[in-house]
Amino acid sequence: MTLYLVPTPIGNLEDITLRAIRVLKEVDLILAEDTRTSRKLLDHYGIGTPLWAHHAHNEHTAISSILREMQGGKNIALISDAGTPGISDPGFLLVRECVRNGIKVECLPGASALVPALVVSGLPCDRFHFEGFLPHKKGRQTRVQYLSVLPNTFALYESPHRLVKCLEQLIPFCGVERSACVVRELSKLHEEAHRGTLESLAAFFKQHPEKVKGEIVIVVAGSTET
Repeated sequence: MTLYLVPTPIGNLEDITLRAIRVLKEVDLILAEDTRTSRKLLDHYGIGTPLWAHHAHNEHTAISSILREMQGGKNIALISDAGTPGISDPGFLLVRECVRNGIKVECLPGASALVPALVVSGLPCDRFHFEGFLPHKKGRQTRVQYLSVLPNTFALYESPHRLVKCLEQLIPFCGVERSACVVRELSKLHEEAHRGTLESLAAFFKQHPEKVKGEIVIVVAGSTET
């Protein structure tokens, strides 16, 4: 009995490993963040394994039944809509309970928005801080202030409708001249990386709202004052 964490493509359906396809075909059950989204990927590769919904709204209540299935001898795979489960997506709670109950956990390597965005940014990435999504309200300013003094490059995930606001919130703490890169639609047809200062990037996306689409990663240079 094993829980497999299986990364799925963040855009291009070809960005999945042969091992991931094999595991998804061989397991007894697949837990998916959104079964409708995942079904498109599974159908594309002819994977007919049964699907259960496992997302932020039901993961607490579903864990006990999932554990029973595995304790009964079933192998289960966990996937998210895109990328690696547990990274800004459900997964941590289930992994923690499997570890507590002596159930084997394997994580396959695969697609992630973080690493390609870091590398393509042109900013130092030998050491970096990954913040994920900032809090929407409470604690947001505190986190921005913390990030602004880090000596290493840091990366954020952000939604399109918050991109300009996020860049503008970074400026008072990081400064108008802090180098940054906004990467969107990684591995998709309209993939783009916009580089510049926080001020120039905020101005660009405010002037070009048509560019504010898709999944977004913001990469910011570390502080030189530390």
